[in-house]
Amino acid sequence: MLNQDAVPAPAGAPMAAAGGLLNRTTLLCLLVAILEGVDLQAAGVAAPKLAPALHLTPGQLGIFFSAGTIGLFLGALVGGRLADHFGRKAVLVVSVALFGLFTVATALSPDFTTLFLMRLATGLGLGGTLPNLVALAAENSPPGRSGGAVSLMYGGMPLGGAIVSLIAIFAAMSGGFDSWRTIFYAAGGAPLLVLPLLIWALPESRAFRVAAAADKEGRPGVLTILFGGGRAAETVLLWLAFFATLMVLYLLLSWLPLLMTDRGFSKPQAGLIQLVLNISGAIACGITGPLLDGPRRFSFAITVFLGLALFLVLLALMPPNLTVAIGVGLGAGAMILTTQATLYAAAPACYPIAIRGTGVGGAVAAGRLGSIFGPLLGTALVQAGLSASGLLLSLVPLVAVGGLLAVLLIHRQLRRRA
Repeated sequence: MLNQDAVPAPAGAPMAAAGGLLNRTTLLCLLVAILEGVDLQAAGVAAPKLAPALHLTPGQLGIFFSAGTIGLFLGALVGGRLADHFGRKAVLVVSVALFGLFTVATALSPDFTTLFLMRLATGLGLGGTLPNLVALAAENSPPGRSGGAVSLMYGGMPLGGAIVSLIAIFAAMSGGFDSWRTIFYAAGGAPLLVLPLLIWALPESRAFRVAAAADKEGRPGVLTILFGGGRAAETVLLWLAFFATLMVLYLLLSWLPLLMTDRGFSKPQAGLIQLVLNISGAIACGITGPLLDGPRRFSFAITVFLGLALFLVLLALMPPNLTVAIGVGLGAGAMILTTQATLYAAAPACYPIAIRGTGVGGAVAAGRLGSIFGPLLGTALVQAGLSASGLLLSLVPLVAVGGLLAVLLIHRQLRRRA
């Protein structure tokens, strides 16, 4: 029989995590999340030099960006499923090795075909990483603090994005890099250097080991995991909430620099606004994580989604003043990244431990679909003649839908535990 909540350790078993959130597992998962955040945005920084160097057309450059996203979607599905068979640590280590190796291989690409295949393979590794980071952080956290651990870990993603934003600002101010390949060597080499540390120091999920040993019935099929056992409603709510909020996040990340330059800011100023957005998101995820455990997360979810809608309106209507823009960017970054942390913290509680990898992987994949459609939606709206302010205001209904779904999901989880 699959247990929904954490499984107690056997008597005398060593503790995998220290007494607080800043334990070995969370810190190592945070480190990997930073590296993933860097890798996810490395292609965008390299693109201005990469495209002319390999004689890419705009269409080919778009396909190159899409290759990574397709790989992320497939990798989340496969990586989560494999984690329920072979363990979270093993699949995470392999995933990190894959995205490190193929990011380095991207730097060696001589033509478009090779470039596409390397980025697709990189995406597979990146996609397999996040579901296992979520599961490890949740399952090796102190009792009753899994939401805070997942939020703290997830803060590494925007922190990695902030590092890339700094690189982009430097490139804009200095005229760019001599070689786009350097970016991919650095983004791929760092995870490979971290691999030995993960193999040596990262503990497997103790709760998963216990649950797997106690499960005598074997793993059910994917459809049973996702929709059986009364989980259908929570799975659908989780997927739709992820899809809607990731659409907003990736549309904003993709179009914000251009939207800001349309509002009258210079390219370095637009890059600074995006840097502030990422940094404030990372800080907010770390500070507010404890609010994602217990009944407080219901009111917290309402607050952050309403806050995100408010700051999108402020982004759309603010004057072209850099000081004002930085202040609004701080708030927008904090809100949009904490909405993501809210969903990632809620995802593990939807599924029993023994099948959690598959469930969380499916949710991450649903979010990746949103990340594909978000930039496409932005392109369509801009081509339709929508202004920068109009584009930002058009995101508010999506935020409202995502927020409503997230609040309904958390309400169901709290009622189930009552």
